Amino acid sequence: MLAATRAELTKILTLRGTWIGTGVILALHVLIAAANLRLNTEAVAAITPDGRIERFTGQPRPAHQAIVDLLVASSFQMSLFLPSLAAVLAGQEFRAHQLGQSVLAVPRRVVLVTAKTVAVAAYLLVVSMVIAGISTVFMYAAVRGWDAGVVTSGDALRGQGRFLVFAVLSALVGSAVTVIARSALIGIVVAVALIVVTMTQVLAVSVPALDALFPFSAGRNLLLDPEDTKLTAGPAHALVVLVLWPALTTAVAGLALSRRDAR
Repeated sequence: MLAATRAELTKILTLRGTWIGTGVILALHVLIAAANLRLNTEAVAAITPDGRIERFTGQPRPAHQAIVDLLVASSFQMSLFLPSLAAVLAGQEFRAHQLGQSVLAVPRRVVLVTAKTVAVAAYLLVVSMVIAGISTVFMYAAVRGWDAGVVTSGDALRGQGRFLVFAVLSALVGSAVTVIARSALIGIVVAVALIVVTMTQVLAVSVPALDALFPFSAGRNLLLDPEDTKLTAGPAHALVVLVLWPALTTAVAGLALSRRDAR
């Protein structure tokens, strides 16, 4: 298993698409964070003596919690691109028709799928940590004149920890769907469709119980503050949903790989 996982990691790290996709996501995050820096700095400078901040007009909130929420939300918005990156990581092998070679090297399909999943998860975890780090650096730049310690407080670390869990688990769905369909394009399309369900809020308004079963809605329920956003379930429910999605799709991917020819 360790040898297979190392081989899959090596494969990921030597793919040009890996670095292009990762570079685009991180560069976009830096651009967005830099664009929001002035607004955040001005909001922090206007914190009232009783410790309230008005990041959005007419919505004053306790400054510490509001800043932590902004920090986590900054990371969360970029995690929406990670399932597509995961699809690219998983799909390169099908595009290059290298699956047959992988099966020859690791004949046991369960071991192969597990190694692929662990390798993708490890890479996504590193990328997610970089995203969280970028969010922290820019938020620190905004709050250092008020309370620099807020970005490394227990609340902030717990929030970023929840973000890492969500980012990896939700992105693994894109990887698993790609293996099932043997197409990175289909993996990306499915990931985008799942995101659209959450972003349009159609189900959240009409059938909140159903909305809570989608992975990115679960991410909102796990990471965002119910005082700012209308959520459809609690964090415990969200965590169960986030675990079940990659578990089930990865199981189906393993079954599909074991029942098809390696091509």
